Amino acid sequence: MNAARSGYRVFSANSTAACTELAKRITERLGAELGKSVVYQETNGETRVEIKESVRGQDIFIIQTIPRDVNTAVMELLIMAYALKTSCARNIIGVIPYFPYSKQSKMRKRGSIVCKLLASMLAKAGLTHIITMDLHQKEIQGFFSFPVDNLRASPFLLQYIQEEIPDYRNAVIVAKSPDAAKRAQSYAERLRLGLAVIHGEAQCTEQDMDDGRHSPPMVKNATVHPGLELPLMMAKEKPPITVVGDVGGRIAIIVDDIIDDVESFVAAAEILKERGAYKIFVMATHGLLSADAPRLIEESSIDEVVVTNTVPHEVQKLQCPKIKTVDISLILSEAIRRIHNGTAAYRSGRFKTKW
Repeated sequence: MNAARSGYRVFSANSTAACTELAKRITERLGAELGKSVVYQETNGETRVEIKESVRGQDIFIIQTIPRDVNTAVMELLIMAYALKTSCARNIIGVIPYFPYSKQSKMRKRGSIVCKLLASMLAKAGLTHIITMDLHQKEIQGFFSFPVDNLRASPFLLQYIQEEIPDYRNAVIVAKSPDAAKRAQSYAERLRLGLAVIHGEAQCTEQDMDDGRHSPPMVKNATVHPGLELPLMMAKEKPPITVVGDVGGRIAIIVDDIIDDVESFVAAAEILKERGAYKIFVMATHGLLSADAPRLIEESSIDEVVVTNTVPHEVQKLQCPKIKTVDISLILSEAIRRIHNGTAAYRSGRFKTKW
């Protein structure tokens, strides 16, 4: 298929070869070629983008995977979008499988909602639509002034469980914190399996972070208006570590959307091992695997970590053979095809495809 003649082009905004792998897989499925462009860093650190072909009046899809250098990737995307806008592209759709700064989507004490800032910057640069996958919070879609398709990776991970874990019927789906219980419940219901939730003092969730709601201050002698006594805030105290649900003699499958710093996953695996689980899997959509994650996984009780290729992690796989990858280029290429053709999509952004 000649994408240019059909009225759309696909570009990659990454300047590093490792990050263009997903873009190549998507274009192969579309039967198209990557658009001609040059993205590079100048000696002074500035990002430069040059579009090498006409895009006038076409739908342009920019595929941007996010490597460890997040800020450079964001600038590459912004500059390419603006270059395409000034080149008279009709629509500019960003394909961002892992949306950066998605963890900074809530107000913290004297902080900022960086995810909202990034959404405004993308709109200002010229993007008219975004395709992403498993946003950290679904409410992030409300930050944008244009449509957002939030696709799901769960069909691919569910398929992996059914095909690659021989005795998965003897498994239990585990949420490593109460915050992850809703996602774990979804997996458990689809696989007709049991559910377990880890809760207690070993967990540190985002809700425990200081979000500015601890006002007035907890000190009793704080200066207030004369005659006004404000009630004191009660400090949070977590109960002892508890596993709600039976994991004894079973396979434990921990599910989450992001696996970045793996300490909490390693701690959860140790607890599950103590409670009698004989095999432990970790499933996540986005495998950021920062810092010493490969080494910690290799030395832990975790038997296998399964992530999708929304984020490049080939180096981490070489360091730790326990890390496995599921390809999600199929759903992204189908999303591009359907958005361009204007065909219907399933609710919540999951396209009708037979898995």
